[in-house]
Amino acid sequence: MAQNENQIDNKEAVAEQASQKVKFEIYGEEMIEKRVKSSGNSGRVYLPPNWVGHHVKIIRID
Repeated sequence: MAQNENQIDNKEAVAEQASQKVKFEIYGEEMIEKRVKSSGNSGRVYLPPNWVGHHVKIIRID
């Protein structure tokens, strides 16, 4: 019984952490801020063609 209570407490703690904002510090070459558009069962962000083949990081801000 105590183990189940611990699992519930852990799930609640993870849910609380997911709703908190965190700070990221990233060094890079360029930044573009865009809104994600719906695309079937997923989301899509269009980036400039000169970014093709480059490594990018996406951070959700809201």
